[in-house]
Amino acid sequence: MRHNPTITVTQLPDMSVGSKPRARWGRTRLSAAIGVVLVTGVAVAGCGTGASNADLPTSMSGIIKQAKSEGEVDWSAPKPQSQMQPAIDLFEDKYPGIKVKYTNTKAPDQVSQLKMEEAARKVSVDVANAGGLTVLPSLELAGDVDWSRYGIGQKNTFQKKLVYIWSVPKVWAYNTDKVKPADLPKTWDDLLKSRWAGGKVSAESRASFMTVWDLDPSMGEGKAQSWAKKFEGQKPHFTPNTTQSEAPIETGQVDLGTSLINLVLEAKAKGAPVEVAPVSPTNANESYLYVPKGAPHPAAAVLLTSFLSSDAAQQRLAKSYNSRIPVDTDCSNPGDNAVLQSMCKANLKWFGTKTLDDYKNFSTFFPKAEKALGTDMG
Repeated sequence: MRHNPTITVTQLPDMSVGSKPRARWGRTRLSAAIGVVLVTGVAVAGCGTGASNADLPTSMSGIIKQAKSEGEVDWSAPKPQSQMQPAIDLFEDKYPGIKVKYTNTKAPDQVSQLKMEEAARKVSVDVANAGGLTVLPSLELAGDVDWSRYGIGQKNTFQKKLVYIWSVPKVWAYNTDKVKPADLPKTWDDLLKSRWAGGKVSAESRASFMTVWDLDPSMGEGKAQSWAKKFEGQKPHFTPNTTQSEAPIETGQVDLGTSLINLVLEAKAKGAPVEVAPVSPTNANESYLYVPKGAPHPAAAVLLTSFLSSDAAQQRLAKSYNSRIPVDTDCSNPGDNAVLQSMCKANLKWFGTKTLDDYKNFSTFFPKAEKALGTDMG
């Protein structure tokens, strides 16, 4: 067993995550948090520190054997457990003796937690989630795993550390009782028409619904700010987050608004009068899983992540609208994937976030867009 020095953490500063993207990953706060980690020279057994990912078995059979000896895997992601449970059940049926412990945690909160836990060498999470603004800090938190050894191809990994598991595209949705299909906007500029002014549209105050403006080469930051200023003049109903933007669409308080495609499809399945609007383009909004450095059950973590990337698990996840889709527009074979079917039916064009620079640009793009929207709180 590896031995590590005793770690004492005293009076860590508040690392709770605010609502503004650029305030989430301040280097000064991270430095301050690490600065109060006091390391003493007494060597003790490293309980809870986990094995090094570099020490993992190199074969799938070896991973399975070690995972069964570990007996459990702690998975944390920003999804209701009810959506993940079908895939969890499938995993536990295939690998009896390995228990999945799932926690619904917001991605920014998870990053803050893991930063502190890795500094204290007391990591409690085996499989963590990353997406959007949490991708960059997650790359620093992720351990090195050669995913190609465990059945995951390069096309489904990002920077070799993160594994692409699901996509939840950002979309515009409308209330089918209040808007006729013939009257729907089809472009972002259509949303600036008087038909949609005066509180008839809901939008999250965070500019993440405008992500595609930073990804589509024909759009860009300058055009995004110009559009946002005009949209602010429409007097939309701004909400703190996407879920709260979706709610008034369902109730008919607004005619149309920003949402996530899984929220729209879930509401529609329950009988709500909502549908995806043909406002294009949009972004794929990829989400990844990774094994943090010092994960307490590293082999089980690799096994679960590999399993969730498999065709069988993807089919289960698709039923709750949480599977992978092509990162760029591709309607050649929607199959029975409800997300793809809905996007293609609405004639949407979408873009993926494919490079490290794309994610780096978000940290400057979103604050400027929010200022133009009038939702910047400083």
